[in-house]
Amino acid sequence: MTTNKSALDGIRVIDMSRVFAAPVAGQILGDLGADVIKIERPVVGDDGRGYGLAWVKDKEGANTRLSSFFTVSNRNKRSMTLNHSKPEGQEILRELVKTSDVLIENYKVGDLKRFGLDYESLKKINPKLIYCSVTGFGQTGPYAARPGYDGLFQATGGIMAVTGKPEGQPGAGPQKCGPSLVDFVTGHNTAIAILGALMYRTQSGKGQYIDMALLDSSVAMVSHIMQDYLISGEAPPRMGNGGNGGGPADLIYCSDGIIYLTAGTDEHWRRLTVLMERPELFEDPRFDSNFKRGKANRQELIDLICEWSRQRTVADLQAAFDEVGIPAARYNDLPDVWEEPQVKHRQLRARTPLPVAGDGYVDLIASPMAQMSETPATIRLPPPVLGEHTREILHDLLGYNDARIAELETLKVI
Repeated sequence: MTTNKSALDGIRVIDMSRVFAAPVAGQILGDLGADVIKIERPVVGDDGRGYGLAWVKDKEGANTRLSSFFTVSNRNKRSMTLNHSKPEGQEILRELVKTSDVLIENYKVGDLKRFGLDYESLKKINPKLIYCSVTGFGQTGPYAARPGYDGLFQATGGIMAVTGKPEGQPGAGPQKCGPSLVDFVTGHNTAIAILGALMYRTQSGKGQYIDMALLDSSVAMVSHIMQDYLISGEAPPRMGNGGNGGGPADLIYCSDGIIYLTAGTDEHWRRLTVLMERPELFEDPRFDSNFKRGKANRQELIDLICEWSRQRTVADLQAAFDEVGIPAARYNDLPDVWEEPQVKHRQLRARTPLPVAGDGYVDLIASPMAQMSETPATIRLPPPVLGEHTREILHDLLGYNDARIAELETLKVI
């Protein structure tokens, strides 16, 4: 908790999104202080509540509807159940839009237009509304109607083309990244676009429509490797665990673990040869350029380094690298991440009160924006139980009385 004013105090967001990419965007806005109202289908809720490999346990030890997938992308939101296919549900949404700043949705192209909930319809109610649609392939084009999930875009956009073991090695070939990185990056890009639209509205008084596509993010996130191709016309080879810049950069194996080493500049390489007590390697014609160390003779050099590193412990080598200023970091399995002193110092494991959980808490991953000096991102609300705030929103924001709320429940609107 903090007494600092939040960056998005007074901003209200209607989050009609499901699964991961768009919910991440809503969560970022919530972390920055926006009032995010998550609209979920009655009974069923967000599909993401059923995804992942773990669920928060309740006080009886049973699984709640708070899956890992949902929990990591829906904190700082209030959950409201609403059936927008019913006229009463549509009317409630329109009433919310009147006092909202942003609406995020990730339905199929044209789906919400059937209910009069598209941008053109809602901007008549609130001309200052920022309406953001997140889809797989965008609102127009030959693929616009296709559904899309993260793995599809890792395949289509180029990430898999540059991830995996190099050709000629056992198991070579395209490799999917472990996390849903395209979803995650698209969520961040979406939040940035919304923040830009809010700034423009401050300057002009105008709302706008935002068309976000996972495809666009998937191509952009290949970044400098894709730019290599655009400049040279040649597709860079897969490097496995090798670095994409200078060399040597790769995993090196110690007597009790693994370190990732990046001695990417000439000076870093010189220091490494001294540390290895092999200064002659610095002028060795096999390794006397960054290209040779990082590309042409990369594996030969990594093998030489590993012959040396296998005789030493991770702790000893890390200390030696730190002393001479060579960038390196130990490889961590997931449990080890949370034992890293710097991770603890940055308070990246955020213990958060959650009344429905067995011990009353859930550990979340802190926002990377939590270190802003004036308006830090904070966790004010845990991921919500389905429909947890429906009555609160209807009563406090829209002025519905108990009888009207009960009627909506009977009609299965909420």
